[in-house]
Amino acid sequence: MTDSSRRDALLEARYGQQATPANIIWNEQIEALLAHRSVRAFTGEPLPDGALETITAAAQSASTSSNLHQWSLVAVSDPETRAELARLTRGAELPGQEFVAQAPSVLLWVADMSRSHAISVEQGGEPAVTDYVDAFLMASVDAALAAQNGLVAAEAVGLGGVYLGSLRNHAKELADLIGLPAYAYVVFGMAIGVPDPDRPSAVRPRPAQDVVLHRERYRTRPSEEWIEDYEIAFKDFRAEYGLRDKTWSHSVAVGTGLDYLDGRENLRRTLKERGYLLR
Repeated sequence: MTDSSRRDALLEARYGQQATPANIIWNEQIEALLAHRSVRAFTGEPLPDGALETITAAAQSASTSSNLHQWSLVAVSDPETRAELARLTRGAELPGQEFVAQAPSVLLWVADMSRSHAISVEQGGEPAVTDYVDAFLMASVDAALAAQNGLVAAEAVGLGGVYLGSLRNHAKELADLIGLPAYAYVVFGMAIGVPDPDRPSAVRPRPAQDVVLHRERYRTRPSEEWIEDYEIAFKDFRAEYGLRDKTWSHSVAVGTGLDYLDGRENLRRTLKERGYLLR
């Protein structure tokens, strides 16, 4: 396959039959980013030596607000703990994600203000900023930036993974399970491992760029102007991989309904118990 045909295939996989950008600045790194896919099926192999350290180094190379480094990573490989993590992905309405127990490693990305809080106290300061929503958001963003760098690094060394927001269904139990201090919570998990070639995942289509890319000012568009084209890409993807027939619009309605929280409605209370006042 030529470079041109490979890149055309990447754009088609990412956008389906929607309009695709014609002026991508291509290189190997851009190709790897466009080829990203969530992986939920793994071989039984453990992570290769050095993988965790490589992922962490890449994560630490992400931007961090005010150079405070307010995130931590808890890597779980113990089978019993992984099984418990799989249980914690369950909600009142949703089944647990059993592949979590089968992944060789689960990475728990923590928004962690505990170090900053402790250092400030040790220095005779008053860490009042930790009581405010902005500080909570800052630590959460830092954890997300680190995690994305980590996942890109994992893919670069032949691994695959998937984010696990469902672990917030039981945020308090999870914090107790891994012994988190005050001023720390798990933003999300990430199951990683060697992708199983017999159960490959696929690149999921995204909306066309003119849906999400705004130039100079935000431009509100009625959904009927663009959603039909994305629904076609969404439906074609599901049909090709034997997934049950549904629309993306229906998924949005379900994903923004109260039932979708499935335990996460308790997150604010858990955060306050962990020291976040969220003023």
